[in-house]
Amino acid sequence: MIVMPAVDQDTIANRARIAADFRKFLPAESVIESERARQVYESDALSAYRQPPLVVVLPETVEQVALIMRYCQTHSIKIVPRGGGTSLSGGSLPLADGVLLAMGKFNRILEIDEANRCAVVQPGVTNLGISTAVAHLGLYYAPDPSSQLACSIGGNVAENSGGIHCLKYGLTTNNILGIQMVLIDGSVVRLGGKHLDAGGYDLLGLMTGSEGLLGMVTEVTVRLLAKPATARAMLIGLPSMEQAGACVGAVLSAGIIPAGMELLDQISVQAIEKYAKIGYPLDVAAMMIVELDGTAAEVDYLVGRVEQIASSHGASYFRKSSTEEERIAFWYGRKAAFAALGQLAPDYYCMDGSVPRHSLPQVLARMKELADHYGLLVANVFHAGDGNLHPLILFDATYPDQLERAETLGAEILKLCVDVGGVLTGEHGVGMEKRDLMTYQFTPIELSQQTRLKCAFDPQNLLNPGKVFPELSRCAEFGKEHFHQGQPQKFPELERF
Repeated sequence: MIVMPAVDQDTIANRARIAADFRKFLPAESVIESERARQVYESDALSAYRQPPLVVVLPETVEQVALIMRYCQTHSIKIVPRGGGTSLSGGSLPLADGVLLAMGKFNRILEIDEANRCAVVQPGVTNLGISTAVAHLGLYYAPDPSSQLACSIGGNVAENSGGIHCLKYGLTTNNILGIQMVLIDGSVVRLGGKHLDAGGYDLLGLMTGSEGLLGMVTEVTVRLLAKPATARAMLIGLPSMEQAGACVGAVLSAGIIPAGMELLDQISVQAIEKYAKIGYPLDVAAMMIVELDGTAAEVDYLVGRVEQIASSHGASYFRKSSTEEERIAFWYGRKAAFAALGQLAPDYYCMDGSVPRHSLPQVLARMKELADHYGLLVANVFHAGDGNLHPLILFDATYPDQLERAETLGAEILKLCVDVGGVLTGEHGVGMEKRDLMTYQFTPIELSQQTRLKCAFDPQNLLNPGKVFPELSRCAEFGKEHFHQGQPQKFPELERF
């Protein structure tokens, strides 16, 4: 069970003063302090946990972000970054004694550079908004989380988001070229740019997936790709999830890299079909969605190869998209899965772990055993091609013990991922949700090194404290040993920064 940190009553008593100070350099409407208005921001997509923030600020310029950061550092006030609020790991869960820095007003596309196949955007631009803006040029932005209609590019950078097409085209880290960010002291720095690679340490890679612990992203340069000449999707029905998992491995072992390869169990397929009426098969135990893209001749050949491989693994149902509209419809059903499963239970807990592909059959079988043990229904919808699992644990929060059982089952699933050589998260981040499981994957030495890096950027532990690292005071404890009179010592490995 997630326990929120104790509230500093003195800080809360100073809410009016802090809000008044912010209004000295922010428009009045960009500072939110009333109880009712703050409740809008009390949760992200991990909605089982709610906590209104101390104050909400909505800056519009980089200069305003810098002033907010500098003010909070001077007064030792915690900051929680927020993008679209779609985090499923509690990454933007507010703190009662912290400022919520919401980037929703940073919503402009600053430049589309067709010649260099890139775009410069503000972090509040939605993921889908980028592809929509460049569609007329025959270009698109490859990462496509299911929440792409609402999730922001800044949040994608914070969590290193993936999506359906990440198997072939990579995660966020593979599709951004540069960022502008504001450090806790108000300094504005740039990492990377329009060029392919930057010299020195890979600080851009460090920031991607840093979950708001190191700085505030205020601008992102994204890579744009040309739309493939041909793309076709296939629906493949199989008699068991285990056989489907084996089929996934066989396709990839054959040297075929689909643009996307998803796996859904019967529970999910039936719920989606009832909700979206795509024409999914209702009598199969597992369904794969496989998309192949490239030239027409290449796609025709690969579709035939995948069909052969699936047949050898017991597949009994095949349907291939014949038009672009039909291909989009196949994927619409997959992207509507979370909404569709709301028909089965009033609440669900969406997990996120990654496993080696060869262990998929073993993991799926063990997950079924765990679900039966805890008496909860689990629907499986995940990125099978890269082993990124998204089990949805269905429960009813009006029964007090069901949330606790769902959390315990979720923790067991994540431990299972680590046990087979996987990791705790694929694209949702650690946030609050997986924080206390970090010691299961990492040794104390590894966690100490990660904390050391956090302290180099944020010695007072003001940026998104309580997230990712299991010991809330770890940064402060580290600081006693490695910081002198509030000033960070130079670490040899970071001197160039």
